[in-house]
Formats: sequence, structure tokens, C-alpha cells
Amino acid sequence: MSSIAVNGDTAPPRAAPAGSSLRTRVLAALVLAPVALALIWAGGWFFAAFVALGAALMAREWGTMTGRVTGTTAMISLAWAPVAATVLVPLGMPGWALLVVLAGVLLGALSWHLLGAAARWGALGAFWIGLPCLALVYLRQLPGDGLLLVLWVMLAVWACDSLAYFAGRSIGGPKLAPRISPKKTWAGLGGGIVGAALAGLALSPWLMVAAASVLCALGIVLAVVAQAGDLAESAVKRHFNVKDSGHLIPGHGGIWDRVDGLLFVAPMVAAFVLIGGGGLT
Repeated sequence: MSSIAVNGDTAPPRAAPAGSSLRTRVLAALVLAPVALALIWAGGWFFAAFVALGAALMAREWGTMTGRVTGTTAMISLAWAPVAATVLVPLGMPGWALLVVLAGVLLGALSWHLLGAAARWGALGAFWIGLPCLALVYLRQLPGDGLLLVLWVMLAVWACDSLAYFAGRSIGGPKLAPRISPKKTWAGLGGGIVGAALAGLALSPWLMVAAASVLCALGIVLAVVAQAGDLAESAVKRHFNVKDSGHLIPGHGGIWDRVDGLLFVAPMVAAFVLIGGGGLT
């Protein structure tokens, strides 16, 4: 509840203490991380269903965040293609899954146009959700190192986000992109690069698709790409004057706020694997 000033005016709400915000973030992560890891470990239809649920929730957030289409309408118009793609990949049809995602982009644009909303936001949302969902399920279905590949991607993004957060808050310094995200710093990016590189080194004894030096170098690339995903979402939120994509995760905001870097990283890793013929080199 807001405090009341002496002169009778309502004072602005007090900001939550930094320590309280950090505790909330950590507690939410401790609850959600084991669930996500268990479903990644299970793989198959369990992981596909997990990704499909995430796609539906992100579609809802996208509609609300952009202020164009809300609720169930956004979920139906944007999430059907990612959900269908996550079904086709376990059935051994990744090529068809990609075509479904592309069809979802076109129909997303058309449906938003018919609803009186900006078609470009429907197309962008369908692509932004669909391609990463397809990439994640594709990576997990790979024989041999599929599980470790997805764990590496998740660990690299998580380590990047965590060390960027702490480095940015403790070191500060010049801003990375002040017009898009005023709180992000070059020090934070440096911390994220270190975190993602260390994630590659940590898994290198078990992840046989590439040497430790390659995983470390790729971790640096992943950190930059993850930061680009974070800034891209920040640009959309700033355009629509929105603070968070949603309020589903305490301390983190919405699903999109939690996986913005992953949405850029997953397609890149999937592309590397395809080019490498099943590996990263």
C-alpha cells in the first residue's frame, strides 16, 4: 500500500529493496529450474509438451505486450504453429516442422490484419516464438549428445544472464545500449561472456560434439547473441512502453523476460549443428 504524505497527497509507491528483489529472483529460480531440468532430462514428448506450453504462454504475452491482440486470441493466432512443430519433430519430420513455422508467420500476419491489428507484429511474434521452439526440440531429439547440447545451451544462457546481472550491478560503468535498456552495461556483457565460456568448459568432458576450446569460444558467441536477444525484447517493450512481458514468474516478469536470450541462442546452435553435420565443428 502506498504511504500518505503529510500534506495529504499520495506519495509514490516505494521501490522494493534490492536484496528483496534478488531473493525473489533466486527463490523463483530454485523452484522452476528443477522442473525444467527434469523435463529436459526426460526428453521426448515430455520436453516437447514443455516447449509447446512455453510457446502458448509467450504468444499470450506477445499479444498483451504489443497491445494488439490479447488473451486466447493471441494464443490461437500465434502459438498453433510452434505447437504443431514441436509435435512434428519427435515424429521425425523436422523439415515439415520448419514449413509449419513459416506458414505460422504468414497466417499470423493475416490473422492480425483481419483482427485490425498491425500484421507485422503478428508475423514477427510467430517467427520469434516458432523458430526457437523448433530449434530446442530438434536439438533435444538428436541422438547421442542431444540431452547435453540442450543442457549446454540452457547452462550457457543461465550463466550469461547471472554473471551479467552481478557484474553489471557490482562494476557498473559505461552503458551498453542506453536508449534501449538503460541498466545494461559493458561490464555486464563482459561478465556474461565469462559465464557462458565457463559453461562450455564445465560440460566439455561429457559433450563430445566439440573440443573444450571450441565450446569456450562458442560460449563467447552465445553470450553476445543472448545479449542481442535481451536487447531486442527490451526494444519491443520500450516501443510499447511496457516494463515486463508478463507477471507469471516472481522477480523475473513473464516467460519472455526469462528466455529472451535463449530465443536467439537456440536457433543459432541448431544452425551450427546442421552445418556441422550433427556436431559443432
